[in-house]
Amino acid sequence: MAKVDFIRNIGIAAHIDAGKTTITERILYATGRTHKLGEVHEGTAVMDWMDQEQERGITITSAATNCSWKKHTITIIDTPGHVDFTVEVERSLRVLDGMVAVFCAVGGVEPQSETVWRQANRYRIPRIIFINKMDRIGSSFTGVVTQLKEKLGARPVPLQLPIGSEADFRGVVDLLDKKALIWDDDQELAFRQEEIPEALLAEVENARQELMEAVAEGDDELLELFLEGEELPPDRVRRVLRELTIAGELVPVFCGSGLKNKGIQPLLDAVVDYLPSPVEVPAVRGRHPETGEEVVREPKNSEPFCALLFKVAMMEGRRLVFLRIYSGTLEAGQEIFNPRLRKKEKVARLFQMQSHKKNRIDKAFAGDIVAAMGVKFSATGDTLCTAAEPLLLPGMEFTTPVISAAIEPQRNSDLDKLWDSLVKLADEDPTFRVRTDDETGQVVISGMGELHLEIIHERLRQEFNLESNLGKPQVLYQETITRESRASAEFERIDEEEKERQYARVTILAQPRPQGAGNTVSWDETVAAQLPEALRTALEEGLQEILSSGPVQGYPLVDAELKVLAVEGESGDFTRVAVKVAGANAARQALEGASPVMLEPIIETEITVPEENLGDVIGELNSRGGRVMEIDTRENFSRITADVPLQRLFGYTTALRSATKGRGSFAMKASRYGALEQ
Repeated sequence: MAKVDFIRNIGIAAHIDAGKTTITERILYATGRTHKLGEVHEGTAVMDWMDQEQERGITITSAATNCSWKKHTITIIDTPGHVDFTVEVERSLRVLDGMVAVFCAVGGVEPQSETVWRQANRYRIPRIIFINKMDRIGSSFTGVVTQLKEKLGARPVPLQLPIGSEADFRGVVDLLDKKALIWDDDQELAFRQEEIPEALLAEVENARQELMEAVAEGDDELLELFLEGEELPPDRVRRVLRELTIAGELVPVFCGSGLKNKGIQPLLDAVVDYLPSPVEVPAVRGRHPETGEEVVREPKNSEPFCALLFKVAMMEGRRLVFLRIYSGTLEAGQEIFNPRLRKKEKVARLFQMQSHKKNRIDKAFAGDIVAAMGVKFSATGDTLCTAAEPLLLPGMEFTTPVISAAIEPQRNSDLDKLWDSLVKLADEDPTFRVRTDDETGQVVISGMGELHLEIIHERLRQEFNLESNLGKPQVLYQETITRESRASAEFERIDEEEKERQYARVTILAQPRPQGAGNTVSWDETVAAQLPEALRTALEEGLQEILSSGPVQGYPLVDAELKVLAVEGESGDFTRVAVKVAGANAARQALEGASPVMLEPIIETEITVPEENLGDVIGELNSRGGRVMEIDTRENFSRITADVPLQRLFGYTTALRSATKGRGSFAMKASRYGALEQ
């Protein structure tokens, strides 16, 4: 058991191909956790353990591992960089205390790295930056630092400067200790210290002054020394730098080359020196599930048990849940409580994860990230605690799927197996949905992109031994309304035998809400006060059913409000059926009259192309309904940022390769829903 002060729970996150997994592999090797270097391009990376990850050379699912460095236990979560798997980053950041943000020295700040940075801002996660691939042609340390300021609004403070660049990159200057760290062999992690090259002395002095000024601004005693021109004591500088990093006021910047084994040990030192332990981040706050009162849990073993379930995974056919323990302890065989479900669960076994390998443990402590078996009903985002002292932590929000496709088994006899397998995969991934189409009877799966659905299709074959056919991807549209509209409808039914009359006339106002505000039902206060609760409930049920689908083509309706203006008739004639049906019909008519529109997913696309192909690529984008937002030219390449409807991006990879003779590349991220142009 490591003391909580000596624990670091960190994530390594960035844009796809920035080198996150390679750096994680080097960290594991440098700390002695592995004895052979794993390579992403060879399919031997420890952290990319799934068959699809090894085949494609990308990270698909976040993997947890741990290692030791200078008496500290470091738990690392290596996250995907592809836009289709943003959920893996989201739920990992929710439970981490710090982050290493990796940026490519050539690509700089790319779309997915912007998304990750904003996610980290939302959770207020302290960060350090590692500028990777300094050995690549076109690398620029100062260029990336400038982009960090301009594109992310960050305050990056370099603690290192590179020695050499591109093929001549051979080490870094440590600005605090004023030493050069040189790696002589690309195959080895070992380095040596020497004096700073004379050609760099002036640049180092300027960078060191900027570093000292940035640190001094955060401490009165250091500021006084700095203004007097005195040398600042290194230990105090490190302490203040740590405080400022944890407070999010600045971000230390380091550099190196993961593939060439350069810069890894100083990065590990930085994780220990500048990223927080669980006791240095704010204590978690939740609500009592019954009283609603705020409950605070400190990261101590003596506190009542509290954990967040942040990931579900199927491994070797068994359900494994990943937990971040915020307070208290957890033992194998212990009974725990889920306040959302109001159910007790039993932890059968506990594991410390080494990627996909499970190391069995008997007990876990505050600050630990562990996996458990035996938890059957709890889902991603659930709080787990003790029944005697319950609390509910803030949940987790996930992006809505934007693309769907029909799927069917190759053998009809496998239909039940297909459904069961897809339900298990949906249990793992909150951005993956499965349903049966009411009209066609087909099984329809929905996800974040074409790659997402392809991976699901492959996993059915590889993990569940199930051959299936995947249909052509279809965009998941939405609907909304653009203006106010009111309508009235009545329901009347007379039972001749019983001589009873059921009657109600309901008037509904439909009105648009701000984008992202969601749907709601509201009431005129007078009407709400006059109607009995049972009838109010029935009417609301009818309105909520209408809000579930739009009036144009039945796609999900978003950002609409239905307000009950009047319920008319003799009160003795009101029944649940009468008010529910009349209200639903009035709501349907009001929505139809509120100028409904179809919405389609708009994708922010960043395309890098040779300068000579710029005109052709822009022309191709325009033909696909794209809107160019920005063009940034650097060296012989141009970077185009454009908004493009998702429907028009199908097949774009082939078109781009053709237009640029294979030299162009593009990345994308879901931006928003916009009105569908007819």
